[in-house]
Amino acid sequence: MISAERLRKPGWKLLGALFLVGVIMAAAWGTRAAARQMAFFRVRSVEIRGTHYLQPSEIVGRLKIDTLASLWDDLEPYRERVRHHPQVSDVRISRRMPGTLVVTIEENMPVALVQTPAGLLPYDSLGKQLPIDPARTNLDLPIVATPDPVLLKLVGAIRATEPRLFVRIEDVRRNGRDEILITLSRGSGATGVGAGAASPDNRSPEDRTLRVRVPVGLSVDRLADIFPVETDLARRQLHVGELDLRYRDQVIARVQ
Repeated sequence: MISAERLRKPGWKLLGALFLVGVIMAAAWGTRAAARQMAFFRVRSVEIRGTHYLQPSEIVGRLKIDTLASLWDDLEPYRERVRHHPQVSDVRISRRMPGTLVVTIEENMPVALVQTPAGLLPYDSLGKQLPIDPARTNLDLPIVATPDPVLLKLVGAIRATEPRLFVRIEDVRRNGRDEILITLSRGSGATGVGAGAASPDNRSPEDRTLRVRVPVGLSVDRLADIFPVETDLARRQLHVGELDLRYRDQVIARVQ
């Protein structure tokens, strides 16, 4: 017979705790297994969140949910099916009682349209072509001459941290091995729109755009140095065709 004093020893306490955990886990497993058989917990709806360009029907089709699927089924197979979509960077799936799966998507967002033999196609910042049909989706994106990872990474960084600059980008291309040429729309109040200037609709293509030369590897913070320069040049009513950021801590303006 085991005495009360022996039961109070640490080893017996540990065994007792492990036994209690085992009982709880067995009960939970049994409860969950029973719940999976209940019609009350059948998956009756799927809620898709976080999509921008993906159609919710695409996600539902990838899930391949059986008509007898339970809310308490393992969710990992569903997650894996969706995660392998080329436009999905991450996916989370949760349960909402009594019968709804909530699927939250993080998309690989397009950052540019790249000229290809098949026409202009959307790419993400990692240089991956995305399955978005530009003919059926309104993609107001910059044009990048080639699927160059360096150019796409730069455009993606601008989109993430300087959206006011991103919306002005019209074209990005290499100009030699170590230089990038960015073409921006001038926008309201930008350089060259001084007193007596032509209205935006009547300006020539050269007057509507601003070229910015930058070295490969330039940071977005450094690129943002053009904003105060543009403001100062506009105040002085100077028409500038090009800004050059290839020189350390300088923004060189070439006046037309």
